Amino acid sequence: LFDEICNLRWFQRTNMILFLNKKDLFEEKLPQVPLSLCFPEYKGGDDFDSATKYIREQFEAKNRNPRKQIYTHVTNATDTNNVLVVFNTCQDIIIRKSLEQAGLLMN
Repeated sequence: LFDEICNLRWFQRTNMILFLNKKDLFEEKLPQVPLSLCFPEYKGGDDFDSATKYIREQFEAKNRNPRKQIYTHVTNATDTNNVLVVFNTCQDIIIRKSLEQAGLLMN
């Protein structure tokens, strides 16, 4: 589904934000249910950082436009600090797009 949406002609030049939510649950379940059970090629064990990096890379690899930016956030929706980071990312996307359209920033 992400592959289809990311590469639709309507979104070819649209930067995207990818939320990998429920990080607390993922971190809790990872030692009990190995990621390699679903992804046999994954060799990172139950290390949270390695597992989230692997999943993030799998999603980002679906993007066929090298000029499109995928902003990925591993989140827990109840974490207010994380919400601030996401807000700042959205703000960055909007400002960059506006500067590009005005010819003030080259992508």
